[in-house]
Amino acid sequence: MDQLQALVDEALKAIETASTVPEIEQLRVTYLGKKSTFSELMKTLGRMDAAERPAAGARINTAREQVQQVLEERRQHLEAWAREQRLVAERLDVTLPGRHEASGTRHPVSRVLDRLSHFFTSAGFQVVDGPEVEDDFHNFEALNIPAHHPARAMHDTFYFNAHTLLRTHTSPVQIRTMETGQPPFRVICPGRVYRCDSDMTHSPMFHQVEGLLVDEGVSFADLKGMMAELLRAFFEMDVAVRFRPSYFPFTEPSAEIDVQCVHCQGQGCRVCKQTGWLEIGGCGMVHPRVLNNCGVDAERYTGFAFGMGVERLAMLRYGVQDLRLFFENDVRFLRQFA
Repeated sequence: MDQLQALVDEALKAIETASTVPEIEQLRVTYLGKKSTFSELMKTLGRMDAAERPAAGARINTAREQVQQVLEERRQHLEAWAREQRLVAERLDVTLPGRHEASGTRHPVSRVLDRLSHFFTSAGFQVVDGPEVEDDFHNFEALNIPAHHPARAMHDTFYFNAHTLLRTHTSPVQIRTMETGQPPFRVICPGRVYRCDSDMTHSPMFHQVEGLLVDEGVSFADLKGMMAELLRAFFEMDVAVRFRPSYFPFTEPSAEIDVQCVHCQGQGCRVCKQTGWLEIGGCGMVHPRVLNNCGVDAERYTGFAFGMGVERLAMLRYGVQDLRLFFENDVRFLRQFA
């Protein structure tokens, strides 16, 4: 009890010199906590005479309340000071111009799809869509690719079961269009397709645009003219186009479409493997068996079909050498197309 006043003086001096709220909290624990000096003094009351105990307890409580009051006042002062400093540090000049967020942009694959759709709709084609989960008939059988046909192995198909699969091309949309309508047909079918393949130039999921025109008197010359005009419009330059004989089960005759390399203008470079040409898709006259499978009179109507990989066209137009960049969503890559 003789040390009580010295303890109070010590506590008040420590509180007065404290400069932060955490320091005040530490002093509260030291002097007013469960294991503080004041708590230890209260424990000594039990060893005193009964007559002295009430006066001693009152003195200890008075001293404790004095320290607690001063400590709380100091805490409020320091909190107010800290708040004032924070307001000064975080002050904003509301007259300054605002900071504009960078706006997004169309994905390069979407941009290519838009360009292709615009070209064909301007030429009178209709954009149609279909299911990505297809049945075997529409994906293969109706396109003259029976179960034993070797072309099925070329597609590396994702099967759910023996009759259901992820479509390997958008040609099933053409079949469904001819099944449910009457010629003439003039449609394009953009969409996602799926194949078991993945490297710098292939992806398990990619986009295709396939087209179909069926009418009376349609010839291969119409197909060549349409493709040549499409590629000139797409690359915005007068590019040379060639058609190489090829084979597809659903067209006869069939051809691969090559365009003069847009990087070296046909001189030969690493992109075109020194050939001067780049393959961009396949095409041909619709096989009569495919027309008959869809209820179209192959004696009266003829047609052409074509298909191109959208990512392939995007790589050529924008000079991208790795197809996987289109699917990684790296903002640094996508900002280049703003």
